[in-house]
Amino acid sequence: GEDRNNGPCAFRDGRTGAAMKIAVLSGKGGTGKTTVAASLASVVKSQYVDCDVEEPNGALFLKPRITGVTPVEVPVPHVDASRCDGCGRCAEVCQFHALSVVKGQVLAFPELCHHCGACVIACPREAVSETNREIGVIETDGADLFVQGRLHIGEPVSVPVIRALKKRMREDVPVILDCPPGSSCTVVAAVRDCDRCVLVTEPTPFGLHDLKIAVELVRGLCIPFGVVVNKAMAGDQRVQEYCAENGITVLMEIPFSREIAEGYSRGVLPVHAGDEWRDRFVSLLQSIGGTL
Repeated sequence: GEDRNNGPCAFRDGRTGAAMKIAVLSGKGGTGKTTVAASLASVVKSQYVDCDVEEPNGALFLKPRITGVTPVEVPVPHVDASRCDGCGRCAEVCQFHALSVVKGQVLAFPELCHHCGACVIACPREAVSETNREIGVIETDGADLFVQGRLHIGEPVSVPVIRALKKRMREDVPVILDCPPGSSCTVVAAVRDCDRCVLVTEPTPFGLHDLKIAVELVRGLCIPFGVVVNKAMAGDQRVQEYCAENGITVLMEIPFSREIAEGYSRGVLPVHAGDEWRDRFVSLLQSIGGTL
């Protein structure tokens, strides 16, 4: 995002003085999480980190020029048949069935491996070692203000890509993390160690149900948070009532709007359409830093 009248110092953590790391997440997909995250990144000079590695789409709105691609590799078992006696100890300790012994021969299924290294430790003949296997890539622009992870198709474990992404986070500007939807271990990996969380929801029964799960997650991680209600409608106030009953700050309401939806379909964020929404997202950032 470009710096328009608001330098990164304006959005530092009041407790530590460091540039804030703000995680934007949602209990379910389709709530507008990326709209909020990309809009925040657009109103102040910041780093946008797309942790939704199975389907990153922040680039559709921020339109970075990708200049760097770095592979993400994980260790997987390699069996030296000349040392192996087929005892099966490696398969016994693997809780994810990435190794199997058939007629005295060890078969490896690297896609199932969770990279714990237990098989290497357990092998009495030192027949099991580790080799690197690429599961995804990190893509960046020239200034590292845009960073996204991309998990290779068919890979089941995305946490290593998220961890690699977070190692690229800058310390001199605010960081906006666009997290995966839901509340799985991938979300925990993205959110952990962030300074603030913004939970994006919609005023529907599913939205409220999954918001409650996301609230439990961030409270369990002891991270200050607030809620943005997207597609807000005058008739349905159940999300706002839940927040009021549970002492949760509603940071912003984005109305159900055909104009916003049409802009989104063209890759245009609300903050790119006019000063009103730019000012509102600047105020949102100030609220995140000042009141949570």
